[in-house]
Amino acid sequence: MRPTLFQHTLHPLTHSLLLAGFVLFGLPEGASAQSPASAAPSASAPATADLGQVEIRSNRNNDTEARRQSSASKIVIGREEIEKQGDSTLGEVLKRLPGITVQGAPGRGGAIRMRGLGGGYTQILLDGERVPPGFSIDSLTPEQVEKIEIMRAPTAETGARAIAGTINIVLREGQKANPDDLKITRSQEHGEGSTMASWVHNLKTQPLSGTVTLSLMDQYRPDESTSVITSDPGSDRIRFNESLGHRKALHGNARLLWKGERGRTLTLTPFVVYSDYASLGQVQIRETEGGLRTDSAQTLNQSIFAMARLNGQWSQRLSADDRLEVRFGLGQSQYDYRLDQTGSADVLLLNGFETQNFVDRSGTLNGKWTRIMDNGHQIVSGLELEGVRRVEEANAAVDEDGGDIRARTFRWAAYAQDEFKINANWSAYTGLRYESILTEGSDDQGLKSNTSSVWTPLLHALWKPDPAKRDQVRMSLTRSYKTPTLYNLVARPVPSREANSPTRPDRVGNPDLKPEMATGIDVAFERYLPGGGVLSANVFHRQISDLIRYTVAQRSNPLWAPGQVRWVSSPINLGDATTQGIELEAKFRLDQVRAGALPVDIRSNLSLFRSRVEQVPGPDNRLDQQPGMTANLGADYRVRSVPLTVGGNVNWNPDYDTRRSEQQWAYQGTKRVLDVYGQWRFSAATALRLTVSNLIPRDYLTSSIYSGNGVSETSRYSSPGWRNVQLRLEMKI
Repeated sequence: MRPTLFQHTLHPLTHSLLLAGFVLFGLPEGASAQSPASAAPSASAPATADLGQVEIRSNRNNDTEARRQSSASKIVIGREEIEKQGDSTLGEVLKRLPGITVQGAPGRGGAIRMRGLGGGYTQILLDGERVPPGFSIDSLTPEQVEKIEIMRAPTAETGARAIAGTINIVLREGQKANPDDLKITRSQEHGEGSTMASWVHNLKTQPLSGTVTLSLMDQYRPDESTSVITSDPGSDRIRFNESLGHRKALHGNARLLWKGERGRTLTLTPFVVYSDYASLGQVQIRETEGGLRTDSAQTLNQSIFAMARLNGQWSQRLSADDRLEVRFGLGQSQYDYRLDQTGSADVLLLNGFETQNFVDRSGTLNGKWTRIMDNGHQIVSGLELEGVRRVEEANAAVDEDGGDIRARTFRWAAYAQDEFKINANWSAYTGLRYESILTEGSDDQGLKSNTSSVWTPLLHALWKPDPAKRDQVRMSLTRSYKTPTLYNLVARPVPSREANSPTRPDRVGNPDLKPEMATGIDVAFERYLPGGGVLSANVFHRQISDLIRYTVAQRSNPLWAPGQVRWVSSPINLGDATTQGIELEAKFRLDQVRAGALPVDIRSNLSLFRSRVEQVPGPDNRLDQQPGMTANLGADYRVRSVPLTVGGNVNWNPDYDTRRSEQQWAYQGTKRVLDVYGQWRFSAATALRLTVSNLIPRDYLTSSIYSGNGVSETSRYSSPGWRNVQLRLEMKI
């Protein structure tokens, strides 16, 4: 039976966020908490000399000011907010930011999405460069990150492969005056303990400065899941998985800065990752078709991922108005994976093994020239080159089939942009970018290639109704795109691990895919509060053509299963789609709103999304797994009587259905995660932090349905959620 469709009703949390947002948007411009001492001086006060405006800003205020001064829409999250909750992964930080969702079960990581759009719609950058192949930013620890930049509309410099937006992760920057940071964390989840340690060392030498960050992890993580496949006429296949995974990982990165004469600088950012994972588990399966049948097997899942990368940037001032920047990057990543399945009676499960290993080598070379014109224009132009080569070998011995891939991608881009101030009220940004991408791959079916070339014009404008005040309106008209991934194009045929069916199909790539193109409009209102808070409302719309979507169909006599008719999932250019939404954000201190209130920091955001795929009948013909909304409500309070800071955050995504084609549906259950923390500071250099993530755990539920062509099948998946308790010792040494 099909899951109940999510009715778009407002939850009490939504009411609270809307009330907070709209009440705050009605605040007067100068609303802030003031003590009597800060009031205007009386007429009898002695005259003083005017020394001009002097501002002393915290890091939070600097982040807000960087956001305010940017011509293109940008949200900047600095160190203070990143380390606030004591998160163990960067994904936990990202899930609380405006308009961002993280796929998968709470605490388990997953694809990072902006505006609910995944699968390549969100551009992920690391220090301004596209992330290396095979690397997930969710594996980064918050201690490695200096700040997070969220750009809702693309720019010529950052790239237009960002239909949903861009997330730029900036690694730690060294400061000579700061002591080293040492953090040791012990955590427990479902009876299993894990340990993590991180060390941040600030270099204090001349002329070389910078920082070195090292993170070590010894993690035990339990996993359980149950899947039920129901087919007409009334047969069930129930699968239960239970495992305990052990991950040992090392992450290291550095930012080294050399400053020479006449504005010359050289920045080097080496980055290394090593992760060794092993999971021992058991799978049990029961089937009722044709009488009760059962089977079980033991599984051993092992993988090793290693990556080394060196990025660099040379910057030199050519004249008082000209600056040249040259960036380069070289890297290699390697992945080795093996799954062994043994002990089966070969009734419903198969004994065998699967292996996969790949080596990715990548290189980038970018040049950027910036010129400041006499009339206030700032012209930036650049050229980018990027190459990635993958060698992959696989052996899916369970189905006596394998496939090797030799693939490469080569990308080059040229862009120019102009940032200028029209008058005291208006400033603008115009840009044009051309990008060409070649993908070639060969497997056991021969050579496949695909070339994409895209022109993307971009226009941003910033309007300040009163330049003396802190209200402003942003407007963007942009062209962006999404290219097919390497696996979309040249993925080897991968057979299903279970009995082939509409909800357990084989998978294969499609070399004839075209890139998706999108025309976008963004309009945002922002109010910046004197105390460092911000209120914003952003409305967006995207018109997408050549939408890429995986569809399931039957194929006769495929190469990987001669003589058989199999259910196969493959990507196609389905057609056109639209998506739009509104994103509300309110960050303020409570005593800015009400005089005499406690100085509680409030962080709240609410995003509402709608989308429609034209070639799929409704209802719920939304873009792939885009939620109807996402919301966060958080608060932090520093107790004045004792050295204690407490806080927490509620992250909420309601359930929803997605109609993926005329015969396919998918369901995503509600995700509601409550995180709380408390920090006791023994001294300026030592503190103890207790963090409880997923305080009120709930099961993670998904399902998929296929109904058509005389076949009806439903697959339901559930995984229990568990509370994670962390105790962290934080020291400055």
